[in-house]
Amino acid sequence: MDASWSDPRHVLDVVDRLLSAPRPQFLGRFSTELGRLVPHRAAAMQTGDCPRSPLKVIGDETITGAVTSVELQRLVDRSEPGKALIIEGDLGGVERRIVLLASTPAIGKGAVLAVVPEDGELPAADLELAAQLWHIVSTDAAQRATDPGPDVLASSLAAASARAQVITDLGQTQAATLATFLAVLRSGRLSDTAARRTATDLAADALLALKGVVDRDQVLSAEPADVAFAVLKTQLADLVRHTEVDVDLADPIGDASLPQDIAHTARTLTRGLVLAALDRPTTTRLRASWRLDGTVLRITVRDDCPEVADAIPACRLTDRLTALGGHWEVDAVPGWGTTITAVLPLGVAEPPELRPLDRLNPRELEVLSGISQGLRNRQIAGQLQLSEHTVKFHVRNILDKLNVTSRGEAAALARDLPLEPVAHRTA
Repeated sequence: MDASWSDPRHVLDVVDRLLSAPRPQFLGRFSTELGRLVPHRAAAMQTGDCPRSPLKVIGDETITGAVTSVELQRLVDRSEPGKALIIEGDLGGVERRIVLLASTPAIGKGAVLAVVPEDGELPAADLELAAQLWHIVSTDAAQRATDPGPDVLASSLAAASARAQVITDLGQTQAATLATFLAVLRSGRLSDTAARRTATDLAADALLALKGVVDRDQVLSAEPADVAFAVLKTQLADLVRHTEVDVDLADPIGDASLPQDIAHTARTLTRGLVLAALDRPTTTRLRASWRLDGTVLRITVRDDCPEVADAIPACRLTDRLTALGGHWEVDAVPGWGTTITAVLPLGVAEPPELRPLDRLNPRELEVLSGISQGLRNRQIAGQLQLSEHTVKFHVRNILDKLNVTSRGEAAALARDLPLEPVAHRTA
């Protein structure tokens, strides 16, 4: 171990840098600090507290570019919270030596980091310190995830349209598997016994992979309402125990699951309303409850404080509610008390429609730009420094993705959209 790690001030400086990292920079910063303890080529993280992007990678692109969520889930199943394990496992399509760091904080669903170390010995003391650092930052990340800001909540809505693309990708994967399955069965090079055995193995692997994706999506993206409310009770337990106000946290009515961002927001809103009611000096009783009512969650906090002038939800709570399309219902009667209800939609009623061109990758957009300018394949190939065969391949993909049958139809779709003209490239 580097001698500096024996200095408490150095360790505290590292922790400070990690905890102050913005979310997009977190994995990169942790990888940098971890590299001084466990030199490594790549790292892949899966967290249960980020339904929009639970899988993140950094490092050698020959590894990270091939990492799949199914691989990470299999590694999650082998991990032990609080420990750094050295195992042999698949990551990026290849069996490798992997260091697994796992944490299950008191709040949140935890996170696992799979690290591909450099060759060489890994001292036990370094691994133990790495595991402790991972637990600290995972606990902080989980806490941040339970109280997301309006900008994070708004981005969750965009995730709904991304799911449409995921469904398309899964369909394409299934189509490829079925095509391989049929090719095996039709092959004249395999005996009937070998063909059946190979086809059975292919089908079994595909079904396991698909089940893993579905199970992971359900775990990461939803929380049963009673479980979400139980977490809220735990968070408020000490406050309820020591306050003189009679607080009733009623179990939710309805047993549907909540999208994870909705569950986080529901807890934030409930805590905020409860704390505001307790802060009014003449409150003696309050009741907080959740009701799943069709496509909305109704969060109600009722108190008996006779002074109702201050019974207005804080702006920070309003920002979180409106970011997800919700609204307040307030019933304040002077001398009797206040009932505040947050009406929170459980999801996006209609996912935003994808524009046709959103299905194309950057290279295909460049080729489509050439088509819309009336260029032929050879001209596009020359200006983009591609082979004509490659351009034909892109054109075929463009027609398939846009669901059109001719270059003219593709150009018509692109006519009203801002595409950069194809320009000559220099080496």
